[in-house]
Amino acid sequence: MKELNCERLLCPMPVIKTQNALRSMQSGEKLKVVCTDPGTMHDIPAWCKVNGYLLVDSEQVGDKYEFVIEVK
Repeated sequence: MKELNCERLLCPMPVIKTQNALRSMQSGEKLKVVCTDPGTMHDIPAWCKVNGYLLVDSEQVGDKYEFVIEVK
């Protein structure tokens, strides 16, 4: 699983960096995204739904927000 660190980035940068990372990945691969912007708890799931990516998991861990996204 690839990991993308988006800590200390504010909207819209976590979504843009997630989008760019996923574009280079193959079907079935997973990307773990770690953010500190609380807005990503809404933005990343919404972006996944609109763009056809599978949000496998999302959770808050301390002061961070973690997402696992699978490429369809």
